[in-house]
Amino acid sequence: MTKVALALLHYPVLARGGEVVTTTLTNFDSHDISRCVKAYGLAAFYIVHPLSSQRLLAERIRQHWVEGAGGKRIPDRGAALSVLRVVSTLDEACRDLGADTQIWTTAAAAQGEVTSYRAARDLIECDGPPVMLCFGTGWGLAPTLLADANVRLEPIVAKRDTGYNHLSVRSAVAISLDRLFG
Repeated sequence: MTKVALALLHYPVLARGGEVVTTTLTNFDSHDISRCVKAYGLAAFYIVHPLSSQRLLAERIRQHWVEGAGGKRIPDRGAALSVLRVVSTLDEACRDLGADTQIWTTAAAAQGEVTSYRAARDLIECDGPPVMLCFGTGWGLAPTLLADANVRLEPIVAKRDTGYNHLSVRSAVAISLDRLFG
């Protein structure tokens, strides 16, 4: 089986108006995505943030739950956050995961040729290069990152068109991981 990790990018991501921005870290994302990554058996969860102050905050959250009082009080949370790694760039995360890491992206709207979750699941079940499954905060990953991806997963959409498709990143992660590993 292919080694898979997840990266939550805070840059380069889009703002509501389409400009490329850096978003702030949220405690909910750190906790909930770590729990999903641990539950589905991925190799690691990378928070990717270019600002040292935000990386420090993510490290303090991790330390509290893995090595500190939080982990003693709620051991399950400590186990979940033990998968968390904090890095400044996606390249750094990919180097840590392994040589020839492939970038797989997600998006709320189709961006060129997309791969179904069923086909992606088949790829993961074979031995192949490591896969970094990338999710964006804000209004999604920047177009340059989407364009450079090895695989673009199909958008998550409801069977019935509601005219609304802006899931929280935590929801998108949970749905995607269940489709790939559930």
